[in-house]
Amino acid sequence: MSLQDFLNEVEVLKDEYEKFERGNKSAGTRARKSLQTIKKMAQDLRIQIQESKKTEA
Repeated sequence: MSLQDFLNEVEVLKDEYEKFERGNKSAGTRARKSLQTIKKMAQDLRIQIQESKKTEA
């Protein structure tokens, strides 16, 4: 997993949320799914960063 993957998922969220704001209710479900994915990706990135810090020390 890379930072670019994370940013791509944020872009997906942005698109789906904009659709939701225009009244597309099913886009809200996709936006929530994207948020859950972002949450998991953020946690994975945190772990990668922490492990990298440990190996450098």
